[in-house]
Amino acid sequence: MIGEFELIKKLTSILGENTIGDDTAYIKIGETGLNITCDAFLEDVHFLRHYPPEAIGFKAISINVSDVVANGGKPLYGLISLMIPEDIDERFIERIYEGVKSACDFYKLRIVGGNVSRASKLGIDVFLIGEIDRFVSRAGANVGDDVVVSGTLGDSYAGFRLLTTKKDYEDYELRLIERHLRPTARIDYINHIRKYASASMDISDGLSSDLWHLAERSNVVIEIDLNKIPISRELKLYALKENLSLYDIALSGGEDYQLLFCQKKEHFNPFLDNTVIGRVIEKGKALVLVNGKELERTGFDHFKKR
Repeated sequence: MIGEFELIKKLTSILGENTIGDDTAYIKIGETGLNITCDAFLEDVHFLRHYPPEAIGFKAISINVSDVVANGGKPLYGLISLMIPEDIDERFIERIYEGVKSACDFYKLRIVGGNVSRASKLGIDVFLIGEIDRFVSRAGANVGDDVVVSGTLGDSYAGFRLLTTKKDYEDYELRLIERHLRPTARIDYINHIRKYASASMDISDGLSSDLWHLAERSNVVIEIDLNKIPISRELKLYALKENLSLYDIALSGGEDYQLLFCQKKEHFNPFLDNTVIGRVIEKGKALVLVNGKELERTGFDHFKKR
């Protein structure tokens, strides 16, 4: 099987739609701009059955909200297709929906319908609609732009490793686990992205892969400084304890649901938890450099084993 992103390119070419390639699709109905997205959240691919069901529901909503926000949208309405195996009880499903409701209350959006079907494994497929004044795609990066990320990177993957390798946790490890189980989409960045970003996307596949996605869509050369990548105190403690490379985790981990965007240097916002990690240095070809060398794509791919 070819890789996930090669498959997407092939399917896109069959459809003949050159607008495909962002976190969400942009449509305009009259004077109203909307961005829409869908994302499947599947057992044994994106989560494990023993995870708290409330966290499963919350995260299923958050990952879609993150896509909407990444392009400058405000989430409004959603639909859910729920796939239920025979060996799951009703209360477990109810608890998932309690997590869904908690997320909807937090993001101020409504689930207005959906579908239920039998399946061999548990799955939640969310379709989300947002309103948007200015659609910010991955394609607008300009030479001279700063390359910026929100938050810290690598925490979610560390949390996943902890969930699958041990059962007794220290306080800092529990915080890493929480960042994997219940990521919070960056709705606090909506206005900044709408107003100032030239290109934007969320960090779901891992920073290394997502930098390449942005570079390819904008057809630019991006140069980043490895030492500028923001790392949390919790991840530093975890990497030291497990003798792991901090920057390998931050570049490859995935599922951080932070934002990666480009903007003019003068638009840096000191009141947001954002970090300039590099800049756009050339137009006309796609390339990502880290400390002068081509960056290897080491992020998540659904069709390749990690």
